[in-house]
Amino acid sequence: MPSPARPGHLDLLIPPQRRLSHPMLDYALLSALAAVLREGSFERAAAVLHVTPSAVSQRIKLLEERLGQVLVVRGQPCTGTEAGLRLARHAEQVAMLEHTLHDELPSLTGTATPATLRVAVNADSLATWFIPAATAFAQATGALLDVSLDDQDHTAERLRAGEVLAAVTTLAPPVQGCRSLPLGRMRYLATASPAFMQRWFAEGVTAAALERAPSLTFNQKDRLQAQWIEQALGRPVLTPRHWLPASQAFVDATCAGLGWGMNPASLVAPLLASGQLVQLIPDQALFVTLCWQHARRALPLLTALTDAVRGAARQLLEDAT
Repeated sequence: MPSPARPGHLDLLIPPQRRLSHPMLDYALLSALAAVLREGSFERAAAVLHVTPSAVSQRIKLLEERLGQVLVVRGQPCTGTEAGLRLARHAEQVAMLEHTLHDELPSLTGTATPATLRVAVNADSLATWFIPAATAFAQATGALLDVSLDDQDHTAERLRAGEVLAAVTTLAPPVQGCRSLPLGRMRYLATASPAFMQRWFAEGVTAAALERAPSLTFNQKDRLQAQWIEQALGRPVLTPRHWLPASQAFVDATCAGLGWGMNPASLVAPLLASGQLVQLIPDQALFVTLCWQHARRALPLLTALTDAVRGAARQLLEDAT
């Protein structure tokens, strides 16, 4: 006797007794689910969809009843179960295809809901070169971006987990199911205010001085300061740290003398020229090579975003070769 056909991954979300009675997904319900998980609440999702919160709640309840499982974990904010997140990603990809279809077939009635692309970007890229890429993409397509922030060494984890369609990352080998494209490199400089240098490094930037001088650290994933020390001194040094998770605040805190830190050269170039900041060790830059990884899916909007990102990178990042 032949074995039964193996169900598709979306079929697995539907109990066997319901598969025949509900063979098609209801995209009005899926759109409500995607909006709740993207916005974090029923009220904000309702505002985006131009319906009442009660209508959104009813749509989520109906979808959960049809599939026989919980899709949204109610809370502040609302989050998705594994099945809920998978369905929301599917709905967003359908919205991207529908967006493209409306562009290609102007005779279609109605207006397509703006598609939203989820991407992961490190904070320094967002503060220096990524916004021009995002702006060029949005103006050309009318689509929206949902940007997740993470350290450049960890953004690929979001891609691997399926949380985003693309990521700016230091990881060159492609994540499974993705393409990896080189972008260029960011130059980082170890900087401090002149007063800070006089107070902590009057005798030079030595291991002993670094062990006493407060440094600035973005978050627990930030290793730029440690990498620069190992590059400059040839060995690790444990420094006192202020935790400061914002790129512009990093620059402001360096100018104020709160600590020394690694800042993108493009952000601090005017401050170095004016003398508000100085380098700890002149000409001792740290380079971070960046790549753009994106899902291997035939999504025209994703191709358009990739083109915009590579175009901005060519203009604003240094050549990695």
